[in-house]
Amino acid sequence: MENLNAIKPLQDFNWDEFEQGEVFGTGSRQEQEAAYESTLSKVKNQEVVVGTVTSINKREVTVNIGFKSEGTISASEFRYNPELQVGDKVEVFIESQEDKKGQLVLSHRQARIARSWDRINEALEKDEVVRGYVKS
Repeated sequence: MENLNAIKPLQDFNWDEFEQGEVFGTGSRQEQEAAYESTLSKVKNQEVVVGTVTSINKREVTVNIGFKSEGTISASEFRYNPELQVGDKVEVFIESQEDKKGQLVLSHRQARIARSWDRINEALEKDEVVRGYVKS
């Protein structure tokens, strides 16, 4: 356990301001907000980004893309990948930055579709043959 006797109080800390709720001066608060904002990723709706899986349960997969909140994706979107584990990197499509609960709305299925179209367009530009099958 930490030695509490070794902790020294801040000499310039103003307890009166703290008790009145004025913890930061205006310049200091702006600096804190700027520092916080710089740690967040800038994301746009309808964009495909790479995120890290932070938790998995039977119903959903939680993914961190470096935004202020994590997003959840239905576990059914990962049925093709039963080996998915916490810490894996996955591509996700940002449907919306916030829902009613303030959470990111993400889709792995939409990201896969978007990337597939990118590959098809790239093959068209290079005049390559694309192999596939018709699904009814």
